[in-house]
Amino acid sequence: MIRSIITLCAVLTFLLPLKSSAMSFEQELLRTNFASSARFSELDGRVSPEVLKLALSGYRALKEQGKILHEGVLTIIDFNKPSFSDRLFVVDVNDGRVLYSGLVAHGSGSGEIFAENFSNNPGSHCSSLGFYTTGETYDGKHGYSLRLFGMEPGINDKAESRSIVVHGANYVSYDYVREHGRIGRSQGCPAVSFESFQQIIDLIKGGSCLFIYRGDRDYAFRSSIVNPDLARMPSGTGPLS
Repeated sequence: MIRSIITLCAVLTFLLPLKSSAMSFEQELLRTNFASSARFSELDGRVSPEVLKLALSGYRALKEQGKILHEGVLTIIDFNKPSFSDRLFVVDVNDGRVLYSGLVAHGSGSGEIFAENFSNNPGSHCSSLGFYTTGETYDGKHGYSLRLFGMEPGINDKAESRSIVVHGANYVSYDYVREHGRIGRSQGCPAVSFESFQQIIDLIKGGSCLFIYRGDRDYAFRSSIVNPDLARMPSGTGPLS
């Protein structure tokens, strides 16, 4: 009985705003007080306040859980944007400086110009949304690369077994955009510019937070980081049980 009540409350928490308001999920996020401090002014017009709020909230949650070893650095990948736009931002959380911004690929299974489909499944060639922490570097088939660990069960926790890593790719470039109208696509990895991949990897390696987002309710509804009430539910409960 108690489990049923908990599940019902969780469902109503998300569904009632849908029926009572025409606001988008992102707009609802801003109903609570959120001051995107002046220290994040370099992100104005580049990362929406909604995405920034989610990224910072998740960063703080993971930091409180002791899962962030490389503090003060947050990577935001905004898949609301087309692939020919800068949509990767490495931010100094303490002073709001943008340490790097540039192109980043999504998986071939996720779409062409926009990433629209997401999967945690091996062989899907899709990107996976959500929060990650970065691991160690290694030399692999793409050269100098960075391991990623998905922090969200059922959403991105198969990243390691899928070999989802940060690596450089020659199809991630403005020259490629000029020729094809978009950058190339990966097999699910957030591949970055071949000219800058070493700089990016060295900025974020060793346990920093990385957040991949595309605005919709499905991810937030399932995420125990964005929606911490789900994390506190007994095993086997929750709106998707």
